[in-house]
Amino acid sequence: MLIQHNVVSRIFAVLLLHGLAQAVILGSPADARTSYDFVIVGGGTAGNVLANRLTENPAFNVLVLEAGPSDDGVLEIEVPFLCTHTTPDTPWDWNYTTVPQPGLNGATLSYPRGYVLGGTSSVNCLVYTRGSEADWNRYAVVTGDNGWSWKNILPYFKKSEKFTPPSDHHNITGDFNPAVHGFNGFNSISLAGAPTVIDGRVLAATEELGEDFETNEDYNSGSPLGFGWSQNVIDGPSGTRSSSASGYLRNALRRPNLHVLVNAQVSRILQTGTERGFPAFRKVEYRINGGGPLITATASKEVIVSAGSINTPQVLSNSGIGDAKKLKPVGIKSLVDLPDVGQNLSDHPIIVMAWLVNSTSTYDDFNRNMTLQAQELQEWEKTRQGPFVNGISQHIGFIRVPDDSPIFESETDPSPGENSPHFEIFISNFLLGTPPATGNFMSISAIMYTPGPISRGSVNLTSSDPFSRPIVDAGLLLSPTDVPLLRAGVRSILKLASAEAFSDYILGPADPSQPGVNATDEEIEAYLRANARSAYHVVGTSSMSKVGAADGVVDPDLKLKKVSGVRVVDASILPFAPAGHTQAATYALAERAADLIKADFE
Repeated sequence: MLIQHNVVSRIFAVLLLHGLAQAVILGSPADARTSYDFVIVGGGTAGNVLANRLTENPAFNVLVLEAGPSDDGVLEIEVPFLCTHTTPDTPWDWNYTTVPQPGLNGATLSYPRGYVLGGTSSVNCLVYTRGSEADWNRYAVVTGDNGWSWKNILPYFKKSEKFTPPSDHHNITGDFNPAVHGFNGFNSISLAGAPTVIDGRVLAATEELGEDFETNEDYNSGSPLGFGWSQNVIDGPSGTRSSSASGYLRNALRRPNLHVLVNAQVSRILQTGTERGFPAFRKVEYRINGGGPLITATASKEVIVSAGSINTPQVLSNSGIGDAKKLKPVGIKSLVDLPDVGQNLSDHPIIVMAWLVNSTSTYDDFNRNMTLQAQELQEWEKTRQGPFVNGISQHIGFIRVPDDSPIFESETDPSPGENSPHFEIFISNFLLGTPPATGNFMSISAIMYTPGPISRGSVNLTSSDPFSRPIVDAGLLLSPTDVPLLRAGVRSILKLASAEAFSDYILGPADPSQPGVNATDEEIEAYLRANARSAYHVVGTSSMSKVGAADGVVDPDLKLKKVSGVRVVDASILPFAPAGHTQAATYALAERAADLIKADFE
């Protein structure tokens, strides 16, 4: 069930049924006050962390403005297995597309972003990876703030987490390291809750191959190299997705000092004066349900922009905060010249390979047979067990190319450090993508984690209409090391699939054009250029840099440069994409941001 119009009155009724009578979810702008201590632009992954943590102080009044609808009652969001059904081209997706990508033979890509309470944490594919220790230490060096180092960010990862037992209650001793996890947070994490037919074969193959495929008890320890059981943002006991909405926000809705307004799209933030020699922007302008008059709300302490790596630079640019040379041609008056707004977009390319297999126990039928899907949904609703408690992968691994690889003979290694992977491999018990009418499949995918410095995209405006769609460039496969490193990922996939453990299981490639173990570098490159796509790990468009630096958009405390009263808190502040899926990093950075904000105002 998708909730669009008259959304708030219906949600409030649901909340009452669940005993949340003190919750305040506003139904119309007439219900909203005109002034709050904090106004948060975006009820997504980071925004809901802030909503929860800031309203822990009863003296703080907080308004959250979320452009999309509520996530309540949407099975595609709630059921882990249906994560691939949440995007693209759905009502919960901004449904962006990129400009043609030169590195991908000119392909134009769909570019999903969550358009729903919880943001992309409500529509992603659930994988929970923190990146490497070297990633975070590089952030600390680049920003000059040791608070972003691995040592200092690890407590925030733990603070955000509620590690839960898997849905089937199997013994997970030795499958993760409890010492590096948290058990009292709001973001539920779990291991796979149902076995798959390939589990034993994957374990046998990695043991057989050794070396790069050796077991790593817990890749979220800061030292991710090796293979282990996939950790996912799934609440094991209930068998449901854990998003920032279901975790952080639902737990804060009882507080009378939190107001949340859904279907409220922000157009811009407005200058309200000058403070300490800087222009102050303490007013937020928005509209309801895609139309009607523009409404404003004022923040006495801070406006916090948490709209994500696409929408945050869009909001800032519409506000006259950005590259003056780019704003003028689209009819926007420059108020603060910050040339890096919307620039430095960094993303991870992914390649998916698949094989026809000798099995009838894959998950393919659940994606192409609606009768079987409905039956399994009934089982999930009744027992919260079975295949639908799983995400896209049970097993995940991280591999680093050797330092003396020919790839780096004439190019600098783009990775942040010696214990950081160049790519990730994950294995799926079904065909990722639209399955054919018949056949059973296994997919193995590689995500290249270290795009070179030339591989940077951007988010730019097309007009002065604040609600028009921006131009998005993913900047994929542009640097000299990109294709060789992703090609190394393909070689590792082929090595894994050729293990003796799969000899009586794999029947042949799902796609005849897919390269085999004897493919040349040129053949693999041609395949990558034609088939690689985005992993949707978008960061960098509001990068943090050192205090006083000419580049960057925010200071290390995430305050907007050259401006008073505004902070940016979402994945857009990360200057490099981490060696992992970005949601875990976003939870941790938002937790730290909440402490930084509290330190300024408590």
